[in-house]
Amino acid sequence: MINGSFLLIAATVVFFLGYLFYGRYLARKLDLDNSRVTPAHSQNDGVDYVPAKTPVLLGHHFASIAGAAPIIGPVAAAVFGWLPVYLWILLGGVFMGAVHDFTALVASVRHRARSMGRVIQAEVGEFGQRIFLIFAWFALILVVAAFLVIVARTFVARPQVGTCSALFILLAVLFGLALYRYRISLLLLSGIGILLLGLAVYLGIRFPLALPFDLWIWILMIYIFIASITPVWILLQPRDYLNSFLLYFLLIGAFGGILLTRPVVQFTAFRGFKQDIGLLFPILFVTVACGAISGFHSLVASGTTSKQLNRERDAQPVGYGAMLIESLLAVIALITVASLTGGAYTRMIAQQGPVELFAAGIGGFLTVFSIPRDIGVVLTALTVSAFALTSLDTGTRLARLSFQELARSSNSKVGGIFGNRFFATFLSVGCGGALALTGEWRSIWPIFGAANQLLAALALLAVTLWLKSRGTANWFVKIPMVIMFGITTTALVLLIRQNLAAGHHLLAGCALLLLGVALSMVVQVIRKRMGEKGSKVPPSR
Repeated sequence: MINGSFLLIAATVVFFLGYLFYGRYLARKLDLDNSRVTPAHSQNDGVDYVPAKTPVLLGHHFASIAGAAPIIGPVAAAVFGWLPVYLWILLGGVFMGAVHDFTALVASVRHRARSMGRVIQAEVGEFGQRIFLIFAWFALILVVAAFLVIVARTFVARPQVGTCSALFILLAVLFGLALYRYRISLLLLSGIGILLLGLAVYLGIRFPLALPFDLWIWILMIYIFIASITPVWILLQPRDYLNSFLLYFLLIGAFGGILLTRPVVQFTAFRGFKQDIGLLFPILFVTVACGAISGFHSLVASGTTSKQLNRERDAQPVGYGAMLIESLLAVIALITVASLTGGAYTRMIAQQGPVELFAAGIGGFLTVFSIPRDIGVVLTALTVSAFALTSLDTGTRLARLSFQELARSSNSKVGGIFGNRFFATFLSVGCGGALALTGEWRSIWPIFGAANQLLAALALLAVTLWLKSRGTANWFVKIPMVIMFGITTTALVLLIRQNLAAGHHLLAGCALLLLGVALSMVVQVIRKRMGEKGSKVPPSR
């Protein structure tokens, strides 16, 4: 019988070879040259545009993109069997997701570290930019809704994690104040932070915070509203830094635990083409979501990472490498499912959700290091919820910025009213919260996955047009773009029918709107290619 350690080692080898050979091939095709001055240097302002060393930038980028999605997606998609999910993570990660992240980062750098919306403006025109921003905003609303539900369900299932997370947020604020206001040594603060993090876990286990689901949704809505409008140094930066320790613990602990315990694969390799969440094609691909490819990453790459890239060649480890690490995390999540029987999986996924299932599996693997199972489960659930909260914060902030950019691109009067950060945040949180209060994470998740991957297709479309305008080969982005457009548009059509039949009219409307906006972008590109000229930003290098 196959054991999980074999699947893990095989995936690690595939990702390493993909990075070594295909990643270098892409670097040559993109003509990466360290002699070019990156925007981090040419536009250095000491605030947003600041060159960062490769390990530092890799840590920032990975912490920003690695939310809970690469854990939740594979666990939920395993309903089709572990084998198709495993193959999609490997192939999608190497040839689509990492390519998307890598090329989006380079395209942004070559366009003066501007957002993907501005890259599309350069290649398609202002109307194309507005269409992309509309789509991005709606996609981010689904990000907010999906992760509000996931975090709230985790807190209900594990009240200890609710206490830990609240204390962790307080710790991050104190950490930020001590670092930036009182200039205390980072090394000293890191040691204290790790100790206090351990104390937060202990207090969480001793004093669980048991609240109903709807109340947690409202509390989280208030939290993300505040978090998304406050300066990043107060909460987001220090929490991302502290999050990295949780992530390292999870990755190293889970990796070592799987190798040492050698869990036997008990789950069925293939359970059938049709399941209760839909057909294998296309639903499996949009359910796995960020474990294989994620449009959200292009917003991060062009929003913050491109402004800190020290040298062009650093784009390969940061852009291509970070995505492969995320795919490895998705494989680990899948192995926690593969070690279960089909009956146990069905019961746990229905009653407790994917995060609890993953936490239970990793908690079992960590016992090999003499970590009590209950503590291991709480630590794992805390780590997942911490990254889900990061996704919530980042998604809300990016939704606010997208809405403001859209409002300001219309006209000055509208931009002044709707471009206000408080109004834009309130609207984004309110819309996401309204969807989350339905409580149907299994209904929201496929639409989120489809929107997220369609966003990736739009980003790949922008990169394809950019490379074509430079007279450079673009097949390595064009083929993934066409595949993702086919998968996601098919998924949205099926999800519209499925949600209408189930009486989920709000979700059906969201899917229809996303499909309409995406098709509008395609029409705009076709018209542009046929001779209609859009507005141009200053030409890229």
